[in-house]
Amino acid sequence: MQFSRMEKLGFGVLVTAWVVWGTNKIGDTLVHANEPEKMGFEVAVADQGDAQDAAPKEAEKPVMELIATADPKAGAKVFKKCTACHSAEAGAKHKIGPNLWEIVGRGQGKADGFNYSGTLAGLGGTWSIEELNKFLDNPKEYAPGNKMTFRGIPKNADRAALLVYLESLK
Repeated sequence: MQFSRMEKLGFGVLVTAWVVWGTNKIGDTLVHANEPEKMGFEVAVADQGDAQDAAPKEAEKPVMELIATADPKAGAKVFKKCTACHSAEAGAKHKIGPNLWEIVGRGQGKADGFNYSGTLAGLGGTWSIEELNKFLDNPKEYAPGNKMTFRGIPKNADRAALLVYLESLK
């Protein structure tokens, strides 16, 4: 007896569906799922009391106090976040951002051969430790409209170490 291609295809689909259905039925028979009465579980939490009773969180020391004891090696580690966009070697080419060699004392928006955004080019000040601290805390707040996409360095200790490292780039 000869079967056409359509008959063979139809028979193959039918056998496949029957095997899948049969496997499902056999699996349901062999494995029983234990459905919980209530979904999830309860987490016991001790009474926290009033928020006023809690000990006040110790505030971070200001960056300018931390600079005295900051380690430039720790700053070099923090700087690794910056290396995707900035170089920090004497004579190195600019990347997406300017080369930061001798950044402390340089004019804001003034690096030979780098095209700054209008916002940074128009600042007109000098990159002192204090100004770099403000900028690195929140670049978008310090210079709204600048091209730098980095959100800043929120930890004062990390920022202090980075500032000491940047100051050492001479």
